[in-house]
Amino acid sequence: MSTQSIATAARPAIGGRGSRLATGTVLWAFLLVIAALTLFPVVIAILGSFKSNMELTAGATFLPSEWHFNNYAQAWKQASFSTFTWNSLFLSAATTVGTLIVASMAAYVIDRMNFPGKKLYVSIQAFTMFISIGAVVLRPQFELMIKLHMHTSLWGVILILISSHAYIFFILLSFMSGIPKELDEAAYIDGSSMGGTYMRIVLPLMGPGLGVGALFTFRGAWNEYLLPLVFTMSKPKLQTLTVGLANLKYGVSAASQTHYMLAGACLSILPILIVYIFANKSFMQMTAGSLKG
Repeated sequence: MSTQSIATAARPAIGGRGSRLATGTVLWAFLLVIAALTLFPVVIAILGSFKSNMELTAGATFLPSEWHFNNYAQAWKQASFSTFTWNSLFLSAATTVGTLIVASMAAYVIDRMNFPGKKLYVSIQAFTMFISIGAVVLRPQFELMIKLHMHTSLWGVILILISSHAYIFFILLSFMSGIPKELDEAAYIDGSSMGGTYMRIVLPLMGPGLGVGALFTFRGAWNEYLLPLVFTMSKPKLQTLTVGLANLKYGVSAASQTHYMLAGACLSILPILIVYIFANKSFMQMTAGSLKG
């Protein structure tokens, strides 16, 4: 083969390698820009939590001219963080457990059984997920909790949040479809009931899906503001952290306390980060499984 033929054959390979390199560079540049835009507000909030209220209101500096570490101690004290954090943890944990139980049982029945109204039930779940009516249902929900004598406790909020489980239901339903039905049939042959099969065989195999569902449910319950605000108006000691942080905005003399509010917001991020660290493995497993499929 002549030298000209070798050069002609090698040119497409070099061109293809250069094209892949250029595509990779553009992709990484795009991801870095998105990451910078996402993290920039977080960095501003963290730096602002160490500034004085006057410096923060003026907005003339990026880094604090003087680091006020006592902002966190004052935010913890004024917002009753120990009480409000416990209320938020209780609300989020109970909502997460209840949602996973209800959504996983619903996904199991929908995937494994055929019954009249099955398609209607799935359509109703999709309807509640894609059409949000927001505060329109707040009054009926509150009146319902009054009749159940749950309007002065966090249990009313937990019950309402568990009822809005459509998103988690569809996540677990898609994950459930990947579990072979032959496992259920083998369990039935061995004498296992439907509930026993769900508890001992199906539920352990849904670990990654349950982890992702727990992450989204905990985050949503932790950030919920309107429902806890309405249900705890008569009992301030039951307020969650989001409601308590909003009360930090103004002090006793109605003066703005944005620096304390930012410090409290930074503290409130920590539980979400801890939950994400524990659920990250499940999230990656589920993502890898969906890509493989």
